Amino acid sequence: MTGTPIRLLLADDHPVVRAGLRAVLEAEPDLVVVAEAATAREAVARAAEGDIDVVLMDLQFGAGMNGAEATAAITARPGGPRVLVVTTYDTDADTLPAIEAGATGYLLKDALPEDLAAAVRTAAAGRTTLAPRVADRLMNRLRTPGAALTRREIEVLTLVADGLSNQALARRLHLTEGTVKSHLARVYSKLGVDSRTAAVAAATDLGLIRR
Repeated sequence: MTGTPIRLLLADDHPVVRAGLRAVLEAEPDLVVVAEAATAREAVARAAEGDIDVVLMDLQFGAGMNGAEATAAITARPGGPRVLVVTTYDTDADTLPAIEAGATGYLLKDALPEDLAAAVRTAAAGRTTLAPRVADRLMNRLRTPGAALTRREIEVLTLVADGLSNQALARRLHLTEGTVKSHLARVYSKLGVDSRTAAVAAATDLGLIRR
């Protein structure tokens, strides 16, 4: 092997997942895991120490900061490491916030070991790798922008799926009830439905929200 190994931080709240990632990645001669983090805040703090090239970031960490928020904090630092999201979630509600937060790549945990290693190298070089399902959906959004739900519409619909009323939605998102109703009207129109239940079902089938 020539050159300096790519230095990695594994950020995931499941020890078994971190152990699996470490085993796969350290089988590669040019990759080395230098640290692990069990929470998103821990990942942000560790990534700031200056000896990490790529952070492999999960999205869900239970209570507190999530992976998209951690990604935004890490990528906001000049000269900070790249972030490669590695998660089980591929809905628009998950992918859009992570990509908007500055993730260099987005991979699913069912990826082949060689694909994971290749994605790490690609991220380290500053280029993008997207899981095929994620790439397909992003391309569809670009092809049919008028039919795609906005991030706010997805956020509203996710909370509808969680059972929140319009009033509760308005409080949660710091909006007026009228604004919530306007978002829902646009969602209904785009999805071709006429009720909250039908909208949730359609969005789930299309992979827009996670249930």
